[in-house]
Amino acid sequence: MARPSLLSALRRPRPGSDEEQVAPATAAARPRRAAPPPGQLRRERRALLRAREERIRDLGGLVLEMYRQDSFRESLLYEQCAEVASIEERLHELDALLAASVSARRSAPSARCACGAPLLWGSHFCANCGRSVGPAAVMSCASCGGALAADAKFCPVCGAEAPAAATAESSG
Repeated sequence: MARPSLLSALRRPRPGSDEEQVAPATAAARPRRAAPPPGQLRRERRALLRAREERIRDLGGLVLEMYRQDSFRESLLYEQCAEVASIEERLHELDALLAASVSARRSAPSARCACGAPLLWGSHFCANCGRSVGPAAVMSCASCGGALAADAKFCPVCGAEAPAAATAESSG
């Protein structure tokens, strides 16, 4: 009879364990909690990475010692591997939470222009209508008529050089 592989034995719940008895309905009935702040998640992730590396080193030492003493205890090995696997599962959960918090932060509602278009952080002009976002004065390009900051040296639309009067006024 073929023995199950070590990984397959670690992945399936052991008979009588709590994992086997949890019903999907009770998991769905639990209220959702807000995710912890990203800084706390990163700290936990770093601590888990250190613990994982330590457990992997210990596991290697355990296997070496079992080999030296010619006394292989399969149950102890399964237990140690299960600990490493549970740490890795938590690391995957933390990575997913961190990725979700980063994407939520990027898609957070931003400021809007008078025309209704969203304004990107750090932009000086609306990408839709060309209105000035900040306190800088706005003029139009002589070549294409696009919006141009008073202190601009070149038009961002056509690349034409800005009138010298505009740059002289802003520097003086």
